Amino acid sequence: MNIDFDKTDGLIPVVIQDTQTLEVLMLGYMNREAYDKTVQENIVTFYSRSKQRLWTKGETSQNYLHVQEMHIDCDNDTLLIKVKADGPTCHTGSRSCFKTGYNQNFILELERIVNDRYVNPQEGSYINKLRGKGLNKIAQKVGEEGVETVIAALAETETDLINEASDLVFHLLVLLREKGLTLDTIAKNLEGRHK
Repeated sequence: MNIDFDKTDGLIPVVIQDTQTLEVLMLGYMNREAYDKTVQENIVTFYSRSKQRLWTKGETSQNYLHVQEMHIDCDNDTLLIKVKADGPTCHTGSRSCFKTGYNQNFILELERIVNDRYVNPQEGSYINKLRGKGLNKIAQKVGEEGVETVIAALAETETDLINEASDLVFHLLVLLREKGLTLDTIAKNLEGRHK
């Protein structure tokens, strides 16, 4: 990347974003040395203005930020780094340094959880029990939840509709994973249809 460190007196702002949920986790700063170390190790290292030294996020908490993608802005003086976080990003123990109140992209997080259950099966996990029953049962559950969502929309309370729609989305995520598809695939398809 052709980063212009000189334009910003040697430090550039770096926006850290969760690669799966797209939630903004924090803002930090890098000098050239921190950038080079980040590229070399694939773990985010900042330049700490208060400590006046390089600082690898997670060096004391073990909540490292693993680099998945790096993007530079149009002026070549700000980085966006998409990461997989080992745990909470904020020193307060919160997922993000920004107080959004909730993870507005939890469906993407849930997709990651479903995928993790496939890769690392857990005893007693509902996902693994459903998976063990095969594709036909998984597809049947999506159909059942779809019908229950329609019934709730037409004849039940808003709370019932929210609960049934949540069940439908969850089971759809399991079906997509069973078929080797992701929400990203669906989003790209929807975007293509929109054009």
